[in-house]
Amino acid sequence: MATMTELSPTAGKTKHSQDTRVDESLVPKKVLSFRSTRYGIAFIAHFCNFILMAQYAAINISMVAMVNGTNHQSQFNGSTESLPLDALGGSNDAPNSLPAEAPVYDWSPQIQGIIFGSVNYGMMLTTAPSGYLAGRIGTKRVVGVSLVVSSLLIIFTPLAADLGLAFLIATRTVQGLAQGSIFGGQHALWERWGPPRERSRLCTLALSGMMLGTFAIILLGGIISQTLGWPFVFYIFGGIGCVYCLLWFVLVYDDPVSHPWISVTEKEYIVSSLAQQVSPCKQPLPFKAMLGSLPLYAICLCSFSHQWLVTILIVYMPTYISSVFNVNIRDNGFLSAFPFIISWVTGILGGQLADFLLTKNFRLVTVRKIATFLGNFPSSVLLVALSYLTPDYITTMTLLIVSCGFTPFCQSGIYINALDIAPRHSSFLMGASREFGYTAAILAPTVSGFLLSQDPEFGWRNVFLLLFAINLSGLIFYLVFGDAVVQDWAKDRKLTRL
Repeated sequence: MATMTELSPTAGKTKHSQDTRVDESLVPKKVLSFRSTRYGIAFIAHFCNFILMAQYAAINISMVAMVNGTNHQSQFNGSTESLPLDALGGSNDAPNSLPAEAPVYDWSPQIQGIIFGSVNYGMMLTTAPSGYLAGRIGTKRVVGVSLVVSSLLIIFTPLAADLGLAFLIATRTVQGLAQGSIFGGQHALWERWGPPRERSRLCTLALSGMMLGTFAIILLGGIISQTLGWPFVFYIFGGIGCVYCLLWFVLVYDDPVSHPWISVTEKEYIVSSLAQQVSPCKQPLPFKAMLGSLPLYAICLCSFSHQWLVTILIVYMPTYISSVFNVNIRDNGFLSAFPFIISWVTGILGGQLADFLLTKNFRLVTVRKIATFLGNFPSSVLLVALSYLTPDYITTMTLLIVSCGFTPFCQSGIYINALDIAPRHSSFLMGASREFGYTAAILAPTVSGFLLSQDPEFGWRNVFLLLFAINLSGLIFYLVFGDAVVQDWAKDRKLTRL
C-alpha cells in the first residue's frame, strides 16, 4: 500500500528556535568569519549589485543634464521656493558648465517619468522566471550573461537617446529584461550558500551593494556630467560592468560542493545546515497552493509598497533637490548621493541586528516584521512631513538622509522572507515578489510625473501623500498576514511503500 509521508523539518527544537527550522545537533559548529568563502560570495554579489544599481540609476542624475536649459524645470518647484545658491557654495551656472557637445532634450516631467519607469517594463517579465531558471541551471550563468547584456546596453543608451525617444524607451526596456534576470537570478545563491542563522547577514551584505551603487552613480554622475558630459556616465559604468563580468565567471560557484577553494569544514557546515531544507531532487512548483497563500500575498503587496517608496527616493531625489535648492549638477550629485551612503551602512547593520535578535530568542516572524516596519513607516512619514515644511537646507537634507537610511531594513524583512516560508522554492518566490514590486517601479515615476505636471503648486506634496498611503497599506497587510514558518505546500513530500 502506498502512502504519503511528510518530512517535518521542525522536530526537536526549542519554542523560539523552531522558526529557523534547523536541528542544530546535526550541524557542525562553525566560527563566523568574514574570511570564509560564503562571505566572499556575498561580497562578490555585493559588487555585482553595486554595478547593477549604478547602471539602473545612471539616467536619474544624468536626466538633470539631459534636460538642462529646457522650460520644464519650473514645473517641479511644487510649493517651495528656491534657496539662494551662495548659501550652498554653488553658482547658478549649471547650463553653461555642461560640455558643449552634450546634447540636451526637451522632455516634459511626464515624459521623464515614462523614461525613468521604462526599464522596469522589462524587469517585470524576467525577475521571477530568472529566479526559477537560476535554481535549475545555476546563478553563475544566469547572472553573468545578464550582466554582460546590461553593460552593453547601458553603453548604447546615449546613441539610443539621439535616435529618438522611442529608441531610448525600447533600449531601457530591453536593458530591464537583463537587469531583472540579475535581480531574480541571484537569490538562488542563498538556497545553497546561506545557513539559516546567517541569512540575514549574508543577504543584506549582498543587497546593500545596491545602495552603494546608487550613492556612487549619483555622486560621480554629477561630476562626470559636468566635466565630460552626461554620455560618459553611461560609457564608464557600462565599461566597468563588462570588466566585472570576467571576475564573476571566474570567482562565483553555484554551491559549496562545486567550489574548488572552500575548506572542508566550511563545506560540511553549510551542507549540513541546509540538509533539512533543500531537497536534492527538484520538485514542481505548487502554483495552486501558492495562489491561496496569504503569507505570500503579504510579501508581494509589501514589496510593492516598499518599492514605490524606494523608487521615489532613487528616481526623484536629484530632481527634488534641483527644484528646491536650484544647485548645479555637481552639487546636486553630492547632495543627492549622501543619503544613500547612510542607507548602505544601515543596510549592512540591519542584517547584523536581525541575526542578533535571533540569538536572543526572538521569533523569526517577529524579526522579519520589525525589520519591515522600520524599512517602511518612518521613511514615508518623514517624506510627508518634508512636504509641509518650509524648505530649509539643513532640515530638508536631514529628513532625506534619515528617510533614506531606514529603507534598507526591509532587506532583513520582506525581501528574504521567502527563504523562511518556502526554502525549496525561494529563488522563484523571491524573484516573483520582486517582480510584483517592480510594477510599483513602473507606476511610481509615471504617476508622480503626471502629478508634478498637473499641479505645480502642490505637486511634491501630492507625490509624498500618495506614497504614504500606498506604503502604509502594504505594511499593514504584511503585519497582519506575514509569517516565517515553512508553509505546508512548501514542505518536502515523499512517496514511500509500506
